[in-house]
Amino acid sequence: MKAASKISQFSLASIRKEPPNEDTEGSTLGFSRAYCISLAPHQIYTRSNLVPALVSSKCYRQLEFLAVGSWWIHDGEEQIQAGQDGVGESGPKPKRTCLRKIPGSREDVFDDKSISLRSTRSLMKILKLATDPETYPTIVEEHGHRSFVEYLTSECKLDLKLQAPLLALTLPWDPPSKTTVAYALPRLHRHLTSIGIFGPGFGAVIPKWGGLAEIAQVACRAGAVGGGVYVLKKGIEAIEQSQGEPTSTETASPRLMTVRLDGGDTVKARSIVGTPTTIPKLSEATTAQRNAIVEIIHLTAIVSSPLTSLFPPPAEGSPPPAVVVVVMPSSSLQLPDGVDESDVPLIYLNVHSSDTGECPDGQSSLLSKRVGRNLGIIYTSTSLPHPSALVILASALNTLLSTIHTEGKPKPEILWSMSYTQRHTLPSPSPSSTADPSSSSSTESSRDLNHGILYLNELGPSLALEDEVLRDVRGVWEHITVGDAEGAEGGSGFMHFVEREGMGAGDDEM
Repeated sequence: MKAASKISQFSLASIRKEPPNEDTEGSTLGFSRAYCISLAPHQIYTRSNLVPALVSSKCYRQLEFLAVGSWWIHDGEEQIQAGQDGVGESGPKPKRTCLRKIPGSREDVFDDKSISLRSTRSLMKILKLATDPETYPTIVEEHGHRSFVEYLTSECKLDLKLQAPLLALTLPWDPPSKTTVAYALPRLHRHLTSIGIFGPGFGAVIPKWGGLAEIAQVACRAGAVGGGVYVLKKGIEAIEQSQGEPTSTETASPRLMTVRLDGGDTVKARSIVGTPTTIPKLSEATTAQRNAIVEIIHLTAIVSSPLTSLFPPPAEGSPPPAVVVVVMPSSSLQLPDGVDESDVPLIYLNVHSSDTGECPDGQSSLLSKRVGRNLGIIYTSTSLPHPSALVILASALNTLLSTIHTEGKPKPEILWSMSYTQRHTLPSPSPSSTADPSSSSSTESSRDLNHGILYLNELGPSLALEDEVLRDVRGVWEHITVGDAEGAEGGSGFMHFVEREGMGAGDDEM
């Protein structure tokens, strides 16, 4: 059985390196290996099902997690009235922009003096509904098909100015008018109920040294310690079924297959697990189940400033954040001609400090003191079509840098940027169609049982790791380990690893 050619998940990659500006402090890049750009800078909510899995598998010992701090939203341009800020009655009326912290708790709402008493009551009502595990599922069932902003207006009487911050916490890919209650409310519940679990003021973390790629690296090491073998950069060229009548042992399980890898190496297996981009589709049924495809345009930039003003501690006693999130509504952006503001979703900028290990904070004395010091990395992406997407992402990035620029100090500059398109094959027609990211129901992966091939759903385009990823993995694990003594006891063995030699308690300090 010859495998069809695979489609690359990445395309249209482009790198731009700005010429050095000798007049700006800290404006020169360091050497290339000092940077670790993440292709999966997803946040992991503290209520994610991945967290207990990392603990039960002992993999947490090899990982270091950093806090995601404040969430900010750009409120567009505000007109300064005559007589304010030294502007005379007959003088010009300049405009100013600012970032506002998005309230993520009751304390944040009361601390924000810009919120009126009436709006405070409305916000408190929404926070109560969203955090009540018995109430919010009822609202989803009754109003799930409605637009979330429409629900906030008609049912919660919330001012338009405060709707965008609440919507931002739900991480939608669709424009606000197309984001439903069924999508938004469970994710708002996830965000709000995650705050405070690992410490005050934050509800999400990221792995240091490369995001989710670091978890994959640790998983490979754990597999090797357990007797597994992993080989890098070896794709599948062809899969061949064994010929002849099945033996008595083969009738109860998939038949043995020969898998030919890139370079001519072969391995034999009864089960093959992968995603549509790593294993070619071998049947029309599998193809039909995966007819939803979304392309996400990414822009990653290294900037000449650590952007420290964005990184205050989110609450008293909280750890210093290594990541903050800045949200740009369409009203804050310069849109290309022909692009309607109502069709543009919220643009998220994930700002990473050097604490993430992705860029240097200070380098060897062999380098100039100005080289590579005090830099920051910004990740942003959108589902808008190319090339309008790149114009809008660049507008969001430049708007942020202009907004945080302090008069009398060098303006932050983009030193290096990379753009690329990432193709996601989804099991549903829209990335915003999933009702509940923490639902206990298993996500069914595509399974070609006649061939022993099991397809996992790909990592979705969400900015946060969704629980369906690990549920999908568990479903495949349960299928493969049916009748296996180690996977018995009602499936309780999933991600429960025994203590292994060389992985003792002393590894906790790594």
